[in-house]
Parts: sequence; structure tokens; C-alpha cells
Amino acid sequence: MEGAGFPDLVELNVGGIFYSTTLTTLTREPDSLLGRIFTGAQPAPPKDSKGRYFLDRDGVLFRYVLDYLRSNSLVLPESFRERERLKEEAVHFGLRGITETMVASEKARPPGFITVGYRGSFAFGRDGLADVKFRKLSRLLVCGRVALLRTVFGDALNESRDPDHGISDRYTARFFLKHSSLEQAFDSLQEQGFRMAGSCGSGTAGGTAAELKPGVDAEENRWNHYNEFVFVRD
Repeated sequence: MEGAGFPDLVELNVGGIFYSTTLTTLTREPDSLLGRIFTGAQPAPPKDSKGRYFLDRDGVLFRYVLDYLRSNSLVLPESFRERERLKEEAVHFGLRGITETMVASEKARPPGFITVGYRGSFAFGRDGLADVKFRKLSRLLVCGRVALLRTVFGDALNESRDPDHGISDRYTARFFLKHSSLEQAFDSLQEQGFRMAGSCGSGTAGGTAAELKPGVDAEENRWNHYNEFVFVRD
């Protein structure tokens, strides 16, 4: 390795993000792209203005590549949302272990059901303003096995309404999400291998309420509705 001309401590610039690691880490898998580069089996990458070796790849995802080489294991955060892109990086660097670990973890994911529900309306312009109509969601409710909900939604899950929070081996209908983006919830479910199995919803009220709570717009209240979507992972 000394003949290849690389120092024991290697400074990298990966897509604009800087890393420091050892030559031993980079060459842990000699047949990988990094192994071939830093043993001199193929030409070295160019250097930036500070003398760091430049790799034109995703700098954020490279942290997982480096972690894998350091420990020979892959640990991803909950609700990691770039699995396919990380697989592409693994293919590029020739690290089959990353791809195999991710595929194995996906196959090992337990089956289950999750229900997403929301009460919504449509917001309108007021006080003579232009008639502006758009979907208005107050809260996204999620129901299912607690451990499964935590895996899928991670930090976006709000457990404050559940008096038994902290216990994972049970079911709940009292969790909701910290955001109100329906499509973001759907994305999280799809990325975890869920597919929609069914949905249902109520029609709008169509009439006027006898008495509204303070601050409730009568026109919005007429368009109140409730919807649920059931997702399944086999």
C-alpha cells in the first residue's frame, strides 16, 4: 500500500462533503472500487484545492458506505427514506454486502396492517377576498401495532395522546403524525413495503350546523368529511 503512494490517513471530498478515514478502512474490500483505487490497482481520483481526493458521488449517503467498511455491518436510522439510492451507491462502489444486507432486512420485515385516517374540509376565502379553495387537514391519525408504527413513521410519530406510551407490544388507535401531509405519510408507508388495501370516507355535511364553535367557519363546516386508508404489508 505504501507503494501506491497513499497516506495512512486519507482525506476525502465526496460530492462536497468532507471525510477523514484510514487507508485500511478504504481497502478493507480489495475487490471493491475503493479497494482498487486506494491500492493503486486503478488510477487515483483527482484532488480538490485542499489536496483531498475527490469522489463525484452523493456525499450524504457515503457516510453509510464508510460505516459499513469500518464495522462490516450496516445500521440505518428508522424511517430511512433513500434505500434505493443507497443501493445504487453500493453497486457503484462494488460493495455487495450493503445490497445483500438491505435486501435481507426488507425480506425480514414483519407483515401487518396500518390505518391512516383524517378529518378534513376545504378552506375558503373570507371577508370578500377571492374564493380560495384548498384541502384542509387538521390531523393525521394512524392506527396499528405500536412497534410497526414506530418503524414506519419514526420521529414523525406523536405518541402524546396515548397513556400507555413506551409499551411496543400492543395496538393503538391514539397516535397521530406531527405533520399533516397525507402524501408524506403515504410515501413513508410505500418505502416500508406497504400497499393500499382499501379506503372509505364519509360525504360532506351539506347543511348548516345549528350552533358552531367559536372560530369555526360555517362554509368550511359544511364540507367536513372523514376518510380512512388501510395499508398492508404481506
